[in-house]
This record gives sequence, structure tokens and C-alpha cells, in this order.
Amino acid sequence: MSFPLLTATAALPAVGAIVTAAVPAARRTAAKWLALLFSLATFVLAAIVTVRFEPGGDRYQLVESHAWIKDFGVRYELGVDGIGVALIALTALLIPFVILAGWHDADPVETEAPAGSRWRPTQGFFALILMVEAMVILSFEATDVFLFYILFEAMLIPMYFLIGGFGDRAHKGSDENAAAQRSYAAVKFLLYNLAGGLIMLAAVIGLYVVAGNFSLTEIAEARADGSLDMATTTERLLFLGFFFAFAVKAPLWPLHTWLPNAMGEATAPVAVLITAVVDKVGTFAMLRFCLQLFPEASKWATPAIIVLALISIVYGALLAVGQRDIKRLVAYASISHFGFIIMGIFAMTSQGQSGATLYMVNHGISTAALMLVAGFLISRRGSRLIADYGGVQKVAPVLAGTFLIGGLATLSLPGLAPFVSEFLVLVGTFARYPVAGIIATTGIVLAALYTLVLYQRTMTGPVKEEVRSMPDLRPRELAVITPLIALLLLLGVYPKPLTEIVDPAVRHTMSDVQQKDPRPDVEAAK
Repeated sequence: MSFPLLTATAALPAVGAIVTAAVPAARRTAAKWLALLFSLATFVLAAIVTVRFEPGGDRYQLVESHAWIKDFGVRYELGVDGIGVALIALTALLIPFVILAGWHDADPVETEAPAGSRWRPTQGFFALILMVEAMVILSFEATDVFLFYILFEAMLIPMYFLIGGFGDRAHKGSDENAAAQRSYAAVKFLLYNLAGGLIMLAAVIGLYVVAGNFSLTEIAEARADGSLDMATTTERLLFLGFFFAFAVKAPLWPLHTWLPNAMGEATAPVAVLITAVVDKVGTFAMLRFCLQLFPEASKWATPAIIVLALISIVYGALLAVGQRDIKRLVAYASISHFGFIIMGIFAMTSQGQSGATLYMVNHGISTAALMLVAGFLISRRGSRLIADYGGVQKVAPVLAGTFLIGGLATLSLPGLAPFVSEFLVLVGTFARYPVAGIIATTGIVLAALYTLVLYQRTMTGPVKEEVRSMPDLRPRELAVITPLIALLLLLGVYPKPLTEIVDPAVRHTMSDVQQKDPRPDVEAAK
């Protein structure tokens, strides 16, 4: 038997979570270093997965398959395509930065600390982060529908405790009010995602009744060769059950309202974990499960989904413009960005789906950069309100500069990584739905508005007295943000290594839905 590389990549952070949680209470620093070392080791394994993956080879590679629940045809079945490899690499890359950025977020605090803060178990904080990493990586690898569903739901548990138990310390008001806000955000996150998961469970059971097994590859092959023929109504209902759960996770308007609360009340590193890592499971699953298992239903639902994606793009950006809270602004910007990703997926063009996959990766990096720098800023002032800042660039120029680069990446400035993905999404959408492509460009204009206004109000102008003694970025913080900025620049000018991995998987997906790219209308262009 070959070495189970995919299992090892997901199991290592799970083992790290157990080991970290078992560290004695007085050894907080040791727990932090253990968590960081396990996350770095996981990144090494993810890099090996990436190197061993052959873009021109089989659709699913490094396959592992073992019987699990034989009576119900459930298997422990893993395999990765180019899209899965890219997102595993993203997850393994970001977690060490999340741990470093949150190095002191779970430290014990004195009773006279800022309102809303309280003692928090350090070991548990980092163990929960590693457990989320393990579940997310395994969800990107799972090719058994039931196994994926278990992971899809199980990752909600550690996220619930990370949001509700380790909330943001920069909270105005009493301890009781801060705790209530954290609890509300955590419960809302859990209820929304559980509701989506319950509907998906009904669809998973329905799929088993129709197909007789849970194997993604077997069901897809049976659908392709005609040996599994679903009634039109059945396929559409099953598609809607899966898509609803993924749209909640993504999140897509109007199922998005849990995200601003969760990101606002979570610490900045946990907010990154939510939007840059966990939410990607939703958009990934749309590509892997919705399009592959239900191709005809996906095409039937495409016009409605494109409309919802456009609303997410414009609505999220408009609300970001009007925000007074830095973290909620980033949350609404992410809703807008997820609209672009979903629009690219359901444009049913190779450019759109390649752009959507690149967008998942690039959004993860750019949002991590912006949110983590915002977290460093908020930790210095003790406030999330934009109005409490001003003139920061004069007292902390490096912090202001990195904040600007993160913001420019968020608005997809040419030369930075998100520009490539957003451009491909718009080109792919315009090729099949030109009106939708034109409307979506308003999201770019609004992104420039909310990003530049945020920078102007916090970083420029007279220096406010409360920020006059604000220190610049420390070495640990520079170690977090510098590699992220380097990646934004590198993938902005040279995205080829990523596109080479992703494009073959996109061609397979286009084949699943029996779609070809529209031919350019040469006569109309003359």
C-alpha cells in the first residue's frame, strides 16, 4: 500500500489539536509553539500533495478508498483534483499565519483589562483552530458524499466555540453586553449553518435512495454514461437541497446575515478562519457536488443564481460603504466577493470557473492580509470604530502601508492577485451573460470607494490623540503580513503555477455540465 498522504495531511492537525489541548494549563507558551509547529508540518505535507499532483493526469489523484459503513454503502473515500489541491494549499498556508497573528488573543487578562475581555484557555483556542484545519482539509479531499456531509457539519462545532468563547476584546460596553453579543453571533452562525445542513441531509438521503451509494465518482460516472437517470423534478429538488446548504456557508444573499455578526464579534484571526478558509468549503462544494452530480438542474437554476450573485455583489459592496465598524466592513466586502465567485461558477464558462477558483485562493490571501492588519490596528487602539482613528500613517507608517496594500488587493488593483481572478470571472460571465457582466462591474467601483474611504478616515488627516503613541508593526506581526503581501504580488504578475493546476479540473467540470465556451461574435464586434 502507498503512503496515505491525504489522510496524513488531514490527520496531522487533528493530532496537533489533541496534543495542544493536553498541554498543562501553566505551559501556555509551549502550547502555542506546538500548535505552530503542527501547522507548519501540515503545510509541508500540503506542499508535497501539490508537488505530487499531476495536472495532466487522472481527474482524482492520490486516491484512498476503504469500507466504512458497509450496510449503507458509506466509504472512507478521498481524492483530489486541481481545485481541491489549490484550496488545501491555501488552508495549510493560512493557518500558521492565523496562529501567529492570534498569539496573544487567548492569553489570560487582568480584571482591569478593557471591557468585554475575560480569562480564556490558551490551549483550547489553538486546539480548536487546528481541529478546524483538519476538518476543512478533509472536506476538500472527500469524494464520498456522506463523509463530506459529516465534515461539513462537524466543523461548525469548533467554530461555534471560537466565535462565542474567544470573542473580540475591542468591544464597547460592559462585560455582560460583550458576552451577549458574542453569544448571539455564535448562535446565529450555528443555527443558520445547521438549518442548511439539515436540508442537505434530506438531499443526501434522497441521493442515496436514487443512486444506491454515496460515491461521488461512481454516481457521476453513472450519470455520464446514462446508467443512472434521474427524473427532472427529483434532480432539481436534490440540487436545491445541496445548493441551499452551500449558499448558507458561502454565504450568498439573502442567506448571508450571519457573517457580519460572526466576523465582527470574533477575533481577527478567527474572522480570517471564517471567511478565508471555512466559507470556501461552500463554493468548492458547488463546483464538486452541485455541477458534477446534478448537471441539468445546475443549468436550470443558473439564471436565478446569477441574479442572486449580482445582488450579493452590489448589496455587499453598498453596505460596506456605509459601515462604521472596520471588521463589519471587511465582512460585507467578503459577501460582495463571494458573489463574484458564485457568478463565475455558474457562468458555465472555462474562464468564469477558472477565475472563480483563483478568486477563492486570492480572496483568502487578500482578506487575510487586510483583516489581520486591521486586527493589529484594533488591538492597539481597543476600538473597531473607524471614527476612533485618524493620522495613523504618521505614527505607524509600516502598519499603514501594509493596510493600504491589503485594501488595494481587496479592490482588485491590477498587479495584485485578486485582479487576475476578478478579470477572468467578468470575462467568463460577459461571454454568456453580457448584462450580468456589466452590472457586476459596479462592484469594482464600489470596492474602490469603501476601500479608499476606509484608508482615508483611519490613516490620513490629523493625528488623533488616542493614536499618537501607537507603535508600528512588531517583528511577529511583520512575519505574518510580509509573506501574504509577497504572495499577492507574485500571483498578481505570475498566476501560471496556479492556473496550470486548476484549468484541467475546470475542463472536467465543463464536461460534466456539457457546456462549451461561447464563440466570440466576430460580426457583432466589427
